[in-house]
Amino acid sequence: MDETWRLIECCHAFVYFVPEARDAYAEAGLTGFWRGYFASRAASLGTAPAEVVTAAFHNFAPRMVARAIPDVWRRSSPTAVLAARTAIVDRALRRLAGDLIDGPAVAEAAALAGRAVGASPVAGRVMFAAHAALPRPAEPHLALWHAATALREYRGDGHIAALLTAGIDGCEANVLSGALGLTPPEQRDHRGWTEEEWAAAAGRLRARGLLDGDGAVTLDGRAERQAIEDLTDRLARPPLDALGPDGAARLADLLRPLARAIVEGGGVPFPNAMAMPRPDAPGLAS
Repeated sequence: MDETWRLIECCHAFVYFVPEARDAYAEAGLTGFWRGYFASRAASLGTAPAEVVTAAFHNFAPRMVARAIPDVWRRSSPTAVLAARTAIVDRALRRLAGDLIDGPAVAEAAALAGRAVGASPVAGRVMFAAHAALPRPAEPHLALWHAATALREYRGDGHIAALLTAGIDGCEANVLSGALGLTPPEQRDHRGWTEEEWAAAAGRLRARGLLDGDGAVTLDGRAERQAIEDLTDRLARPPLDALGPDGAARLADLLRPLARAIVEGGGVPFPNAMAMPRPDAPGLAS
């Protein structure tokens, strides 16, 4: 993943980890972290059933999705949840980034990221299309988050396509990321898989030569993972290509201070269950 995508991801992902989420979702009728997570990310799809959300998210155990969907829509509504999520972003960014969010850099970044969203094709990009179709907030910091979220889902849709092309299912993807040290030790619980399912997935990866007998990633496994990442990057090119090299570089320059504020304020933990890499340290320090 190149630096621009790491920065985009960082400027989106804090919404899942900040303490502001608990109260905002509770006000919308949802208690518990996972109700808020599944409702907020799935709300762009309307009241889609658990099977659709499981397919769109890919790496969660179906039973874990089914514990939240459709129950969350008996407690709240997509409109209320999306409003709560916007409130979380506003409150969290004001706390983490302060006056930075009112500066010209954020407004320029929002315009560039919004241009990338508008120029990106939607075919085969269900989560991207759903998020891109949501109303764009007027405030620049919220408009930037809206665009970063849509772009993050654009890359995510492509990543799922790359995993499917490689024949890696949702549980196997988690096992492989964990073996590479990209996710926390609690990843199996975070994604709802049983010990038996986790062990079976590891067995399938061993049979393919991607893990060794001790559960470590083999050279073939690392090569397979890199091939998946390379394909994901190729599939993610259209938004940045729409900006051109100078526009993409400018977007990265504009996002670095915001990403640095988010990371330094503890807005995103590392490692995390999303296997999201930390933005480039030298870039954040510049």
